[in-house]
Amino acid sequence: MASFWAGMFVSIFCGVLGIIFNHFFPMFFMKHGDEHDHNLIPKGSFGWPILGETLSFLKPHASNSLGKYLQDHCSRYGKVFKSHLFFSPTVVSCDQELNYFILQNEGKLFECSYPKPIHGILGNVSMLVAVGDTHKRLRNVALSLVNITKSKPEFLNDIETTAIQFLKSWKDKKQVMFCEEARKFTFNVIVKQVLGLTPEEPQTTKILKDFLTFMKGLISLPLYIPGTPYARAVQARRRISATVKAIIEERRGKKKSDFGSKKSDFLEILLCVDSLSEDEKVSFVLDSLLGGYETTSLLMAMVVHFLANSPTALHHLKLEHQSIRNVKKKDEYLNWEDYKNMEFTQNVINEALRYGNVVKFVHRKALKDVKFRGYLIPSGWKVLPVFTAVHLDTSLHASALQFHPWRWETEDQTCKKFTPFGGGSRCCPGSDLAKVEVAFFLHHLVQNYR
Repeated sequence: MASFWAGMFVSIFCGVLGIIFNHFFPMFFMKHGDEHDHNLIPKGSFGWPILGETLSFLKPHASNSLGKYLQDHCSRYGKVFKSHLFFSPTVVSCDQELNYFILQNEGKLFECSYPKPIHGILGNVSMLVAVGDTHKRLRNVALSLVNITKSKPEFLNDIETTAIQFLKSWKDKKQVMFCEEARKFTFNVIVKQVLGLTPEEPQTTKILKDFLTFMKGLISLPLYIPGTPYARAVQARRRISATVKAIIEERRGKKKSDFGSKKSDFLEILLCVDSLSEDEKVSFVLDSLLGGYETTSLLMAMVVHFLANSPTALHHLKLEHQSIRNVKKKDEYLNWEDYKNMEFTQNVINEALRYGNVVKFVHRKALKDVKFRGYLIPSGWKVLPVFTAVHLDTSLHASALQFHPWRWETEDQTCKKFTPFGGGSRCCPGSDLAKVEVAFFLHHLVQNYR
C-alpha cells in the first residue's frame, strides 16, 4: 500500500511539474530565442500559472455574442493574439483569413489537437480526434454513408414520421420544454438511422440513458475520480460500446442465418466495410450518435428561438411550407425535391448557424513554425480559430448582430466568412442530414403550432 501511494505521489508531482514547465517554457523561448521571431509572435497574455486564461475563455455567454473574454482581448491585442489555454500556449484567431488558412492546411501545417481528456471519453479512433490516414479513412466512410442516405425515401420518411409523432404528443400538454423535445427527436431519428432501433426497444432506452451521462461528462472538469461526471462519462462510453458490439454480433448472426429482413441503416453498410477495424466501427457509431444528437438538436432549438423573435421571418416560412403542402396529396410524404424547394427554410437554417454558432471554435496544433501575414505561430503551439468572431463581424456581415435570413439571398453560403460546420478536410460530413431534419420538422411545426 505504501508503494502504491508513493507511486501516486510521484505521478501527480511529475504531472504538475510537466504542466508548469509547459506554461513557462514558451516564455523562456521567447526571451532567449531569435529576437526577430519573438517580435512576430502575436501580442497577448499568458494569464495565471498552470491555468492560464482557460477559466475566462470558458466563461458562459450568449452564443450570438463574442463574450467578455474575446471582446476584451480583441480590443486590446487585435483579432489575433496569444494566450495560454487548456494547459498549452495558444494563438487565438478571430481573423477570417487566418481561420481559413488554418482550416485549408489541415495535415500540412496544422493538425487536430484536442486536450487529452477528450480522447479519454471519445476514444483514440474517434473521427473527431483522429489524424492522418485514420481520419481520412473514417471521413471517407462517413461521406459515403451520408451521400447514400440523405435522399433515400426511407430516411426522409423516418424523419417526417418521427416529427409528426412528436408534434401529436404535445397536443394534451400544457407546457413543452422545446430543448428537451428537440433532443429526444434528434436522438430517435439518429438511433433509427444508425442502428435501426425504434424508441420502444429496450436497447434504445439503455443507450439514451448512457448517452446522457456521456454528454454531461464531455463538458465537465476532466478528473478521473470515481463519482465525477468525467469518470461516469468514460464508464458510460464503455457501456455504449458494449451495447453496440452486441448489436453488431446479433446483426452478423442474422445475416449468416438469413434470418429477418435486411435493414437499411448505417450499421448494415458498416458491416460490409473492410477498411475499418471493429473498434473503428464502434467508434464510428458513437460519433454518428454524438453528431446527430447534440449539434442537430441545438440547431433546431436555436432556429425556433430566433423565429419566435422574428414574426416576419416566421410568416415567410409558413407561406413557403403551405405552398409545398398544397401541391401534395393528403398524408403524402415529403421527398428530396420538396426539400430542395425549401429555399427560405435554407436561409433560416443558415442564418441560425451564423447567428447562433453551433460550433464556436476548433483546436489545432502547429506542426512547424508557421508565418502568416506578419504573424509567427511557433511549432507545437495550439491554435484556436474562432468561428463566432467571424460570423458576428460587422465588417463582414451587414447587421451582423441581427437575425436576418434574407441576407442569404445574395451572400454566398460557401464563402470564407461562413464556416458553421468547420472547413477543409475536417468539415462535418453530416451537415446535410442535420439540415434535412430541421427543415422537415419545421414543415410540420409552423403549420400546426404558433
